[in-house]
Amino acid sequence: MSAISFQNALSIHPQALLVRAERSEVLANNLANADTPGFKARDFDFQAVLNGEVEKQRSLEMNTTDNRHIGGRVQENYDLQYRWPTQPSIDGNTVDDNVENAEFTKNAMAFNASFEFLNRKFNGMTNAIRGE
Repeated sequence: MSAISFQNALSIHPQALLVRAERSEVLANNLANADTPGFKARDFDFQAVLNGEVEKQRSLEMNTTDNRHIGGRVQENYDLQYRWPTQPSIDGNTVDDNVENAEFTKNAMAFNASFEFLNRKFNGMTNAIRGE
């Protein structure tokens, strides 16, 4: 009988949750500044960041003092890009409430999907350990 590998069992979903949470902060900041003159809406490419997270996990490992330790994650600032406005405003603000709300909602739904996947995986592993 071999040990359970959490990295294999959980796939990319733990990293996806972290990146989705960070993207939520960026999108919420855009929405909070919708009426700030001169504010420029920002976002980052989720897929590119997630691909980078996968590559980092494959190539870099943190030093651990015990072989049972789980590798950590270093917080990084992702390359935020400016969102191109669909309709320029007079005050120079590039936040479009409809676009930001749609992106925030899509991000939240994807976050929930990954969370549900992880929850079911953990429930399945718990049932397997209990022999149910």
